[in-house]
Amino acid sequence: MTDLRGQSDVSRDAIVPLQVDAASGPEEVISERALETGSRSLGANAWRDLRRRPMFWISLALIVLFLLMAIFPQLFTSKDPNFADLTKARQLPSEEALFGYDAQGYDLYTRTVYGARASVSVGILATAFTLIFGSAVGIIAGYRGGWLDSVIGRIAEIFLAIPIFLGGLLFLFTFPNDIDTPFAIAVGKVAFVIAILAWPTITRLMRASVLQVKPNDYVQAARALGASPWRIITAHILPNSVASVIVVSTINLGVFISLEASLSFLGVGLQPPVISWGNMISDASGLGLIRAAPHMLLFPSLFLSLTVLSFIMLGDVVRDALDPRLR
Repeated sequence: MTDLRGQSDVSRDAIVPLQVDAASGPEEVISERALETGSRSLGANAWRDLRRRPMFWISLALIVLFLLMAIFPQLFTSKDPNFADLTKARQLPSEEALFGYDAQGYDLYTRTVYGARASVSVGILATAFTLIFGSAVGIIAGYRGGWLDSVIGRIAEIFLAIPIFLGGLLFLFTFPNDIDTPFAIAVGKVAFVIAILAWPTITRLMRASVLQVKPNDYVQAARALGASPWRIITAHILPNSVASVIVVSTINLGVFISLEASLSFLGVGLQPPVISWGNMISDASGLGLIRAAPHMLLFPSLFLSLTVLSFIMLGDVVRDALDPRLR
């Protein structure tokens, strides 16, 4: 009988069913046992660790708050964000307007609440695209290897050579949005530009994870039993490779939100009438406004900073929980 000393629990549990019940679908047994003893225990241990971290609950509460602001802004304010009263321009915060008014008489609190929708939407769309596309390409490169891996690697290096901020600036300056551009198209264009320049990072990370998982015994056993590549990838490789990618994507979400604000601040990202925190910060940075009406800059900057910080903090605590070496 094969000596199983020194192998992981996942490997032993994956091989033993072959000797007991090989005639009743051993490949399915491998999948179930490997996932139960490997992925589930990893998730349970991570969740047990996360529940004890105050930073996890703080970041999660902030993220839920900002998501509610983006999806249901009416829960936080009943005013029209596009209504302006020039007679109240640059008024300081008061009971009537919690954050005061901007230079054109818009209610800053209402604009800040509605600005979460555009900023958070760009971050989520860009992160979803990079996560799905980058992970798929990384899995193909890592699993297939050979010339295909080399070609994907060279293409990724070309995109990595282009700074995301500079590339987005040039593209959006060349193909700008106008005042009649629908909200969905304006947000989608900025998210697409960010994602098309950021996917190689996720691809390289996923490829490295796949190369680390592929030689494991449970993967080799499934391959020896005639499992299809799709079955091996979905049941064995992906569940054991995706943790690090999810952590990095969570951190990237905050980075993408700040990147959108930077592009909008320069006037090439989201532009009026779309309301975003970047636009509000740009409006507040006009000549003399920082001293005359500092509240115009303070509140959108504060909400932007808290949003970015909450996603970065969440990514950090999840990374610590998933990596046993950091416990």
